[in-house]
Amino acid sequence: MNLQWYPGHMTKAKRQMQEDLKLIDLIIELVDARIPLSSRNPDIDELGKNKARLILLNKSDLADERYNEQWSAYFQKKGFYVVKVNAKSGAGLKSIQGVIQEACKAKIERDRRRGIKNRPIRAMVVGIPNVGKSTFINSYAGKACAKTGNKPGVTKGKQWIRLNKTLELLDTPGILWPKFEDQEVGKRLAFIGSIKDEILNLEELSLELLDYIRTNYPGLLNTRYGIKEEGTPVSLLEAVADKRKCLIRGQEIDYAKAAGIVMEEFRNGKIGRITLEFPPVEEETAHEDHPGD
Repeated sequence: MNLQWYPGHMTKAKRQMQEDLKLIDLIIELVDARIPLSSRNPDIDELGKNKARLILLNKSDLADERYNEQWSAYFQKKGFYVVKVNAKSGAGLKSIQGVIQEACKAKIERDRRRGIKNRPIRAMVVGIPNVGKSTFINSYAGKACAKTGNKPGVTKGKQWIRLNKTLELLDTPGILWPKFEDQEVGKRLAFIGSIKDEILNLEELSLELLDYIRTNYPGLLNTRYGIKEEGTPVSLLEAVADKRKCLIRGQEIDYAKAAGIVMEEFRNGKIGRITLEFPPVEEETAHEDHPGD
């Protein structure tokens, strides 16, 4: 399956971000815990070189906990602070404040030396579409947050959200898309629903997903659908269709309906906690049980 990708507004978003970065102390980047690298925009590392960095592994409740730990270690090794969260349920959000203080310790210390007390940390929240940025801002800010309006030196239209005395978030409208020359990245984004289903061949996608789950998470399909995990991916989809009564005109299999069920139940975690991408193997931390190997 060849996925075409159009990185709309990329240049404009990058320019906007470069301007905004002059005003902030910390970049909070949301990634999808099931595909932490594929759901990142690599330009953020380049743009935010001299800023404190916090990565939120969002939807971590849908990802395999073993690999959540490995991804946390991977990013920490690269100098990022990491927190596992579920922006929808609010899980993990309470621990963020302490981590932000730790990440910005040098800035707080610098302020203190200059006699500046209680200047709030300013953080920019970034992330590709559909990774849960708005949900995070709304959950984290809650109803108590007040927009602080335009500040001196801040161009008109930017919204600063004051969370408390110590933290302000910059809500940026800029859209950052992931780059992918690699079709695998596109496929992973399609699996989690970051590419519109209307432009995808969902039946083909569901076959690849079934094969991946059977290979890397043996037993899950049997537990969820009561099917044998043998044969071709097509026979797996047919078995799901049979169990879920996906039939047209009596006995003909409705492949599209069965594919839709598989995709939806993977995306909302009903099949199980599944990670689609593993941390790049580094010599001293090589693991033998990466999914997808």
